[in-house]
Amino acid sequence: MGVTRKQSATERSAIPQRSIRLTLFVSALFFALNFCVLGSFAQSVATGAPQQNNGNAASLSSAAATLRRSPQNSASNDRQSDLRIEVSFPQAVSQKPITGRVFVIVARREAPEPRIQVGSWDSHVPFFAEDVNQLAPGQAAVITADTLGFPFKSLRDLAPGDYYLQVVFNLYTEFHRSDGHTIWAHMDQWEGQQFNESPGNFYSDVQKVHLDPAAHYEVKMVLSKVIPPVPAPPDTDRVKHIKIQSKWLSDFWGHPFYIGATVLLPKGYESHPRASYPVIYIQDHFTPRPPFGYSTQDSPIGNPEQMGSYNRITGYQFHQHWDGPNFPRMIAVTFLHPTPYFDDSYAVNSVNNGPYGDALLKEMVPYLEEHFRIIRKSYARVLTGGSTGGWESLALQVLHPEFFGGTWTFYPDPIDFRRYQLVDIYSDASAFLAPGYDPPIPERPLERTVEGQEDVTIRQMSQFEAVLGSHGRSAQQLEAWEAVYGPVGEDGYPRPLWDKLTGKIDHSVAEYMRDHGYDLRYYLEKNWPQIGRQLVGKIHIYCGDMDNYFLNLAVYKMEDFLKKTTNPYYAGSFEYGRPMKGHGWSPVNDAQLVRMMAAHIAKHASRGENTAAWHY
Repeated sequence: MGVTRKQSATERSAIPQRSIRLTLFVSALFFALNFCVLGSFAQSVATGAPQQNNGNAASLSSAAATLRRSPQNSASNDRQSDLRIEVSFPQAVSQKPITGRVFVIVARREAPEPRIQVGSWDSHVPFFAEDVNQLAPGQAAVITADTLGFPFKSLRDLAPGDYYLQVVFNLYTEFHRSDGHTIWAHMDQWEGQQFNESPGNFYSDVQKVHLDPAAHYEVKMVLSKVIPPVPAPPDTDRVKHIKIQSKWLSDFWGHPFYIGATVLLPKGYESHPRASYPVIYIQDHFTPRPPFGYSTQDSPIGNPEQMGSYNRITGYQFHQHWDGPNFPRMIAVTFLHPTPYFDDSYAVNSVNNGPYGDALLKEMVPYLEEHFRIIRKSYARVLTGGSTGGWESLALQVLHPEFFGGTWTFYPDPIDFRRYQLVDIYSDASAFLAPGYDPPIPERPLERTVEGQEDVTIRQMSQFEAVLGSHGRSAQQLEAWEAVYGPVGEDGYPRPLWDKLTGKIDHSVAEYMRDHGYDLRYYLEKNWPQIGRQLVGKIHIYCGDMDNYFLNLAVYKMEDFLKKTTNPYYAGSFEYGRPMKGHGWSPVNDAQLVRMMAAHIAKHASRGENTAAWHY
């Protein structure tokens, strides 16, 4: 999934991560927050717990923060209205007004920096945010008790105590799109839509303050630093990094847009100049890591038992196979295609993201085939990926059945929207509550452990995204899906599938997603008579029976359809990890997977093809 970063094929050498990059409480805490006395609960938890190019790429003056206490007033509403955190920036940072979103992070720990403590799914650090429009130097953006936060909804819910405050400003760019809409959104700076680490964004020094919701307080913070650029990873004899401007995307967005690729070459590529090679297109989140995590540097294994249970090997172990004897020589490629709404486009065209499918298949693939000795035939192009990359690998195969020769898809994001995780988006009224279940019945979880313990609810995730960005600009999973699959709204931003604060589903959005080909099971069933023969033997799907994000449920639905196909029969495979195999499970390690794909390619090679040329 791309809700945080869920594991993908490139990350298979690592211990499975619960890939929703988000700052979340476990469901038990959220239940208490909504149904217990906020004051006592908040105390118990809190104490435990460019876009517009300004020419600045390094730290500037130190941030200044002052705390002013006002006389206490007995009126509770007056006290709460006087909880203020003011954020400004000097001309030394930018001489022009700025538009974007300001974040205030309120941490109990000074290190690492509070801005680094948020943005990750396993952090419990509160933060609050507001949109800012054309804020001039010296003017203040204000966070008040009415500002929505996460996991606490308001500053008034924080327990009295000492905190470390830091502010971040996520800069937006104005886009004049070819569809006639003008919107503001964050232009990725080749960091993968990480607002707290994106080059060009502003941030402050860390300031220790005492906050007490029962007293008037006003904190003033100054944005005085600029996040520096991300250094480009170096090329090696095996790994090459590609970045090209896309005309398709630049024309759509009215702004220069780039796509990239990381290429892993086989052993002997230079010493076999007449050999051409099959290619593995690995679908993944935005990552500078080489395909399959390839690394010539050995590193400690974090959890050997779990890696063994999930059939993982390290990047160094994969290198030993890839560069070792008697291994099929192939080229492996990961795409880099961040959007203004997420770190990844899902490799398809959409009305919100633009023509990313065209950019990848009509610009990037031809570029790679021109610059590397890749066999330019469908049998020699294969796909794989997990989570977000799993959906992409299946979508690319299904939507382009003649172009690719097969997909090995792992724990994909929902491929049947009757099981959009636990939600049937076509018939359910609410994303938060299952039909027939009313409060105080527990709400729907979004994440679980492999033993069934609920970790995160859909309501929590929705609130988290609402705080990260308005108008679908959270750069998180639920809204990433809406940007890819859904219609554009009258304001130019993606129309939400459900209200992030109430959970009410908009069925017209669901129907749009289905009717425009993003519900892959529905698309296959509708079009099987036309495309089935081009997909025979090409679809292979794998998933754990206790996928942490309930993604196995949609896989079961897909299997139900494909195993009943006739004229032709799909002739692919499904395999499930049991018992208690979660997100990231694979029946084979990466080296074994490459051998499987190589055998498939050799079996289906065109008559007269010299497959021995890439077996040396």
